[in-house]
Amino acid sequence: MLCIRANYVLPPDALRALEAARQEEPSPLGRYVLDQLIENAQIAAQGVYPLCQDTGLTVIWLDLGQEVHLTGGDLYTAVQEGVRRGTAQGYLRASIVDKPFSARKNSGDNTPAVIHTQIVPGEQVRIAVSPKGGGSENMSALGMLTPADGRAGIVEFVTGVVERAGANPCPPLIVGVGIGGSAEQAMLLAKRALLRPVGQPHLDAEVADLEQEIWTRVNDLGIGPQGIGGRTTALAVHVETYPCHIASLPVGVNLQCHSARHEEVVL
Repeated sequence: MLCIRANYVLPPDALRALEAARQEEPSPLGRYVLDQLIENAQIAAQGVYPLCQDTGLTVIWLDLGQEVHLTGGDLYTAVQEGVRRGTAQGYLRASIVDKPFSARKNSGDNTPAVIHTQIVPGEQVRIAVSPKGGGSENMSALGMLTPADGRAGIVEFVTGVVERAGANPCPPLIVGVGIGGSAEQAMLLAKRALLRPVGQPHLDAEVADLEQEIWTRVNDLGIGPQGIGGRTTALAVHVETYPCHIASLPVGVNLQCHSARHEEVVL
């Protein structure tokens, strides 16, 4: 059910962000597009049509409590079976191909999902499902900046990624940014940042200020809803950070389209 619900019901935080953007958008054409996106979400929530025909690569986030002991089978096998059943029961588009640089044969059931697992304190399991469309995922970027580039370099890099992406990731966007760690950690941070409620600022005031600066710069680009011009290029910018090597400043960017789809359950 998580796969189905994630593809049919836009989370309340994302819908509120679209509605707020509609009130602030100065472009008449931009407001019209935002009206269409809001109407699309309302229609999809009735459970007949998914939010988008691209029902995405299924990204699964497993937060596994260290006190939990699972029995009766392999956890990853169970997750993949859930994706398989959800795809069939929800009539979701099968978008996953094997042998990615040669035969590209479709698996037919949207498996395998991409699974990210982390061990956390406690005795619960949190499962979050994030369908990720190809148009926005293709605009991902990694910048291995130097420490001398600093904050200004990060702002320029992220703004440049959005500018080059243009209409391809279906704006208005949620811009996920990961700063620090290693190359792969920065990209993982950027994608995980998209799970945060849309527009919720980082708890660290310095990071929250950076989010605001990037958000302002991105919206000054004038790309607008669906790339037709306007103020609302991004609904929010979410930044996550991690300590890094003294010689490095990795910056990952993962763009999420206006259908900020995710659904979760705690067991």
